[in-house]
Amino acid sequence: MDRSSHTRSRRIAPFVAVAAAAALTLAGCSSGSGGKKAEEGGADASAGKASTPRMKVALVTHQAPGDTFWDIVRKGAEAAAAKDNVDLVYSSDPNAGNQANLVQNAIDQKVDGIAVTLAKPDALKDVIAKAEAAGIPVVGLNSGLSDWKDLGLLEFFGQDESVAGEAFGKKLNEVGARSALCVVHEQGNVGLTQRCDGVEKTFEGKTQVVNVNGTDMPSVKSTVTAKLEQDSSIDYVVTLGAPFAPTAVQSVGDAGSKAKVATFDLNKELAKAIQDGSIEFAVDQQPYLQGYLAVDGLWLYKNNGNYSGGGEQPVLTGPAFVDKSNVDTVSEFAAKGTR
Repeated sequence: MDRSSHTRSRRIAPFVAVAAAAALTLAGCSSGSGGKKAEEGGADASAGKASTPRMKVALVTHQAPGDTFWDIVRKGAEAAAAKDNVDLVYSSDPNAGNQANLVQNAIDQKVDGIAVTLAKPDALKDVIAKAEAAGIPVVGLNSGLSDWKDLGLLEFFGQDESVAGEAFGKKLNEVGARSALCVVHEQGNVGLTQRCDGVEKTFEGKTQVVNVNGTDMPSVKSTVTAKLEQDSSIDYVVTLGAPFAPTAVQSVGDAGSKAKVATFDLNKELAKAIQDGSIEFAVDQQPYLQGYLAVDGLWLYKNNGNYSGGGEQPVLTGPAFVDKSNVDTVSEFAAKGTR
């Protein structure tokens, strides 16, 4: 795939935000069915389905087992697949080498497009180049905002993690925090590192970082509890994923700490926790939108040669804060598993 030819095309046919909004409006015409597997076509495509030829798209993420965040990404991808007459094949592995193998599997299947997360971009560099050499368009989502253009991807949908971290640090200042513990649940994940670095950059108090094994929740709980017992000055625990926030609340209780908990990302359990006050606030990067736009972006490219963001700028889906002031509105969608 000739990168220079992509650049020329981007300048000729930029894709504007209005088109993305129109695509989302069309998605509302189809009814969802969360029970179907993505490999079977995802959500019910009986209404509003595109008449374009069927195409096959692989969505390959670094999802760890049990991480419900990715269920929301997948639902968004399935909704777009249903609308666009796309055969969606979903696969995931938190190990970067294994994720690269999954991308290679997609290449071997001769898919029409690949959407991939870049939590550890160096490990995926070579296989992405193979996809491009095979003429398969590749888009990025969620992780990899700093690397997507260098790797030759067509477009990127996600959140600027550094900006999100900086906004989080400012929010901690607003609520009067003095000492924050940033809990990294996947060591080496560049996006998570950027979040903590962003918090530290703008937070006027003390920031500490602790690495935990996000695939072992009892270990997460014991590690955070031990840290809180060692340092009673910590007044805010910052988790970097929704599933870890309730565990941090348990750690606070076990340690006899008075620390409050806030988090990046959102799900329906988190929305309820913000409503009942056990979680202070969350940063929502709109994962449903990331999955939706990644699949829809590949469909638009194949059928109309469009590039989101003109092919030069990422399409940002966050950050947005959810707290007591707006959680009731958000919870309506969170209950459906789409926020």
